[in-house]
Amino acid sequence: MATYNGEKYIHQQTESILDQLNTDDELIISDDGSTDHTISILESFNDPRIKIHYNRGSKGPNMNFQNAIQKAKGDYIFLADQDDIWFSNKISTMVSYLERYDVAVCDCNIVDNDLNMIKPSFFEHQNSGAGFFKNLRRNTYMGNSMAFKRGVIRLALPFPANIPNHDLWLGVVSDLFYKPFFIHKILGQHRRHDSNASNTFDVKIETSFWQKVNKRILVFRALPRLFLKRLFS
Repeated sequence: MATYNGEKYIHQQTESILDQLNTDDELIISDDGSTDHTISILESFNDPRIKIHYNRGSKGPNMNFQNAIQKAKGDYIFLADQDDIWFSNKISTMVSYLERYDVAVCDCNIVDNDLNMIKPSFFEHQNSGAGFFKNLRRNTYMGNSMAFKRGVIRLALPFPANIPNHDLWLGVVSDLFYKPFFIHKILGQHRRHDSNASNTFDVKIETSFWQKVNKRILVFRALPRLFLKRLFS
């Protein structure tokens, strides 16, 4: 989804996911018009579990993630950025929690483009945890660390227009209508660099007071339709 000097990590990242998948699982790729060699690298795996789709709708991270989620067929849906390395026990650990909860969020290391440590724990840095008002004030749901049952997309999709980011919205829906759980275990590495699509965690970006207010306004504007959808579903 983003072009940056990180193609050398795509193979490592893909392997870290495929090594944990069963034969009937799938790794869905939604391409939003990339101009690097990501697709050719993925095709070189020649693995039938890799499903490549192209985002034909509106561009941008939110709609690209929506496109990927809509293509998913499994009972459990995991989100991944192009910037991640999954630890070998990530899927098995999170699935064990999804048997009891609707949404699971794991902790991760935050590293730079060369995998040097920035923060050892996203949870500690963000004071992560469930709660509608808590996460509206400061979002602690990060997409690359989230997994959820298929039923969650019944309310979460389609993403409202102009919503700040997909992981915040998934967190809002989870806190209001589902049962989320934050797993205090490091299950992966998330790379931060200048071309990240998400700014959920970014030590470089300072959000102004009015930008924060505007984010909350956009969320509240989307809530009436969400509650109506819940009421009539």
